[in-house]
Amino acid sequence: MPKRVLVVDDDPNIINLIRAFLTKIGFEVLEAGDGLAGLQLARTENPDLIILDVMLPKLDGFKFSRLLKFDETHRNIPILMLTAKSDEKDEKTGLAMGADAYLTKPFKNQELIDQVKALVS
Repeated sequence: MPKRVLVVDDDPNIINLIRAFLTKIGFEVLEAGDGLAGLQLARTENPDLIILDVMLPKLDGFKFSRLLKFDETHRNIPILMLTAKSDEKDEKTGLAMGADAYLTKPFKNQELIDQVKALVS
Protein backbone atom coordinates (compact mmCIF):
# COMPACT_ATOMS: atom_id res chain seq x y z
CA MET A 1 0.00 0.00 0.00
CA PRO A 2 1.52 3.36 -0.99
CA LYS A 3 2.31 6.01 1.60
CA ARG A 4 -0.19 8.87 1.56
CA VAL A 5 0.82 12.52 1.53
CA LEU A 6 -1.63 15.37 2.12
CA VAL A 7 -0.65 18.56 0.30
CA VAL A 8 -2.32 21.69 1.68
CA ASP A 9 -1.69 24.74 -0.52
CA ASP A 10 -3.91 27.40 -2.06
CA ASP A 11 -1.87 27.41 -5.30
CA PRO A 12 -3.12 24.65 -7.63
CA ASN A 13 0.13 24.85 -9.62
CA ILE A 14 2.15 23.91 -6.52
CA ILE A 15 -0.24 21.06 -5.74
CA ASN A 16 0.00 19.75 -9.32
CA LEU A 17 3.81 19.99 -9.28
CA ILE A 18 4.12 18.15 -5.97
CA ARG A 19 1.58 15.52 -7.04
CA ALA A 20 3.58 14.86 -10.22
CA PHE A 21 6.83 14.36 -8.27
CA LEU A 22 5.35 12.21 -5.55
CA THR A 23 3.12 9.95 -7.64
CA LYS A 24 6.08 9.28 -9.91
CA ILE A 25 7.97 7.80 -6.95
CA GLY A 26 5.03 5.80 -5.61
CA PHE A 27 3.16 8.06 -3.18
CA GLU A 28 -0.60 8.60 -3.10
CA VAL A 29 -1.41 12.33 -2.92
CA LEU A 30 -4.41 13.90 -1.19
CA GLU A 31 -4.97 17.62 -1.55
CA ALA A 32 -6.71 20.59 0.04
CA GLY A 33 -6.81 24.23 -1.06
CA ASP A 34 -7.27 25.85 2.36
CA GLY A 35 -6.24 25.22 5.93
CA LEU A 36 -9.65 24.27 7.27
CA ALA A 37 -10.31 21.69 4.53
CA GLY A 38 -6.77 20.38 5.03
CA LEU A 39 -7.24 19.94 8.77
CA GLN A 40 -10.50 18.07 8.24
CA LEU A 41 -8.87 15.83 5.63
CA ALA A 42 -5.89 15.17 7.91
CA ARG A 43 -8.23 14.09 10.68
CA THR A 44 -10.37 11.81 8.50
CA GLU A 45 -7.68 10.33 6.24
CA ASN A 46 -4.73 10.13 8.67
CA PRO A 47 -2.00 10.59 6.02
CA ASP A 48 1.61 9.51 6.49
CA LEU A 49 2.85 13.08 5.90
CA ILE A 50 1.44 16.58 5.46
CA ILE A 51 3.08 19.13 3.18
CA LEU A 52 1.71 22.43 4.44
CA ASP A 53 1.85 26.00 3.14
CA VAL A 54 1.89 28.74 5.79
CA MET A 55 -0.15 31.44 4.05
CA LEU A 56 -3.51 29.73 3.59
CA PRO A 57 -7.10 30.95 3.53
CA LYS A 58 -9.46 30.05 6.41
CA LEU A 59 -6.71 28.67 8.69
CA ASP A 60 -3.00 29.49 8.33
CA GLY A 61 -0.33 26.82 8.42
CA PHE A 62 0.98 27.80 11.86
CA LYS A 63 -2.46 27.39 13.47
CA PHE A 64 -3.11 24.21 11.44
CA SER A 65 0.11 22.68 12.71
CA ARG A 66 -0.56 23.66 16.31
CA LEU A 67 -4.12 22.27 16.23
CA LEU A 68 -2.99 18.98 14.70
CA LYS A 69 -0.07 18.51 17.08
CA PHE A 70 -2.32 19.08 20.12
CA ASP A 71 -4.72 16.44 18.83
CA GLU A 72 -3.80 13.22 20.64
CA THR A 73 -4.90 11.01 17.73
CA HIS A 74 -2.99 12.84 14.99
CA ARG A 75 0.01 14.41 16.71
CA ASN A 76 2.46 11.90 15.21
CA ILE A 77 1.76 12.82 11.58
CA PRO A 78 4.91 14.57 10.35
CA ILE A 79 4.49 18.04 8.86
CA LEU A 80 6.73 19.59 6.23
CA MET A 81 6.08 23.31 5.97
CA LEU A 82 6.63 24.47 2.40
CA THR A 83 6.34 28.22 2.14
CA ALA A 84 7.52 31.45 0.58
CA LYS A 85 8.07 32.83 4.10
CA SER A 86 11.85 32.53 4.19
CA ASP A 87 12.52 34.66 7.26
CA GLU A 88 14.35 32.80 10.05
CA LYS A 89 11.71 34.00 12.53
CA ASP A 90 8.98 32.32 10.46
CA GLU A 91 10.96 29.09 10.33
CA LYS A 92 11.40 29.11 14.12
CA THR A 93 7.68 29.80 14.55
CA GLY A 94 6.78 26.93 12.22
CA LEU A 95 9.01 24.49 14.04
CA ALA A 96 7.74 25.72 17.43
CA MET A 97 4.14 25.16 16.27
CA GLY A 98 4.91 21.53 15.50
CA ALA A 99 6.36 21.33 11.99
CA ASP A 100 8.99 18.63 11.64
CA ALA A 101 10.77 20.32 8.73
CA TYR A 102 10.64 23.68 6.94
CA LEU A 103 11.39 24.22 3.25
CA THR A 104 11.12 27.53 1.42
CA LYS A 105 9.71 28.22 -2.05
CA PRO A 106 11.08 28.13 -4.61
CA PHE A 107 12.43 24.70 -3.75
CA LYS A 108 14.63 22.24 -5.61
CA ASN A 109 12.73 19.14 -6.68
CA GLN A 110 15.26 16.74 -5.21
CA GLU A 111 15.31 18.67 -1.94
CA LEU A 112 11.54 18.19 -1.59
CA ILE A 113 11.73 14.49 -2.48
CA ASP A 114 14.58 13.94 0.01
CA GLN A 115 12.63 15.67 2.80
CA VAL A 116 9.50 13.64 2.05
CA LYS A 117 11.38 10.34 2.05
CA ALA A 118 13.16 11.21 5.30
CA LEU A 119 9.92 12.16 7.06
CA VAL A 120 7.93 9.07 6.06
CA SER A 121 10.66 6.50 6.70
